[in-house]
Amino acid sequence: MSSLKQLFTEINYEMVRKLAEGGMGLVYEAAQLGAGNFRKTVAVKLIREEYSAIPEFQKNFIGEARLVADLIHTSIVQTYHLGKMGGQYFMVMEFVRGVNLEQFIERHQALGRPIPVELAVFIVSRVARGLAYAHQKCDREGRHLYIVHRDIGPKNILMAYEGDVKLTDFGIAKALDLMYNEEGKVIAGKDEYLSPEQASYAVTDARADLFPLGIVLTELLLGKNIFRAMDRSQSRRNIQTMPIPKFGTLRAEIDAPLDAIIQKALQRDRDKRYQSAYEMLTDLEVYLYSDRYGPTIEKLGAYLKELFDFHDTGSRPPIYSSNP
Repeated sequence: MSSLKQLFTEINYEMVRKLAEGGMGLVYEAAQLGAGNFRKTVAVKLIREEYSAIPEFQKNFIGEARLVADLIHTSIVQTYHLGKMGGQYFMVMEFVRGVNLEQFIERHQALGRPIPVELAVFIVSRVARGLAYAHQKCDREGRHLYIVHRDIGPKNILMAYEGDVKLTDFGIAKALDLMYNEEGKVIAGKDEYLSPEQASYAVTDARADLFPLGIVLTELLLGKNIFRAMDRSQSRRNIQTMPIPKFGTLRAEIDAPLDAIIQKALQRDRDKRYQSAYEMLTDLEVYLYSDRYGPTIEKLGAYLKELFDFHDTGSRPPIYSSNP
């Protein structure tokens, strides 16, 4: 870490602490330094040195950076810079002061309280908004990029204490000419958050992100992923074959209109599923706001601060997990 700190100091970054660590990479909190005591808190994501030398990992990391550089949306974590130093590629990204959705769920479990239904739907609607933008993104020549995130899950959904919800980690996304991709040979994504087509090694399109978004919604509402099993292959089989329950029987506050949204998101036949994130977003927002005053970013922010007993004193926030 000391040598890494020294290297980054030379390019005006102060490494503060490690935020997350995975098999192939790490994420640090850092301060970008500038003239006149300029200091901006950022996140720095880098590939481990041994993987930086492997061409496909280089290509994927560079592809992710190029992809997200132009994904500028309030519901997507912003990427500011791609660099290479000491044999390691790194990305400088927006720092989200808050928690991820996995921590949010675990906090409710620890307190023995359910997540409010309307907040669960609101959080998922914000992710759907970010996906709707990403799925429709075109390059500078106007070509549709056909982005598919392929790793929708609680660890990759961050929530700032101000109430913003942001999708992150496009590391295994696929997009036109930008990402290394071996669909049909390998499964991209986590076994308990796959779409049925991912679980069966099929080629995906944007609809593959909507099934796991439905899983995330049910996990928020129930406090558990109904498809998760101890064995990874069983999780994949559950996604492909397990009967989908009527969710109102599992939690009384899940009414018929909300259950209908979930059932459509979890259609195994993608032609019967929501055909776009925008279509799913519309149904979620109609559910929230058509006949009532619904949740807002400010209400979610206030709820998060109360839930995690957060006081904005300038001290460091809790570490959020990521999936480097």
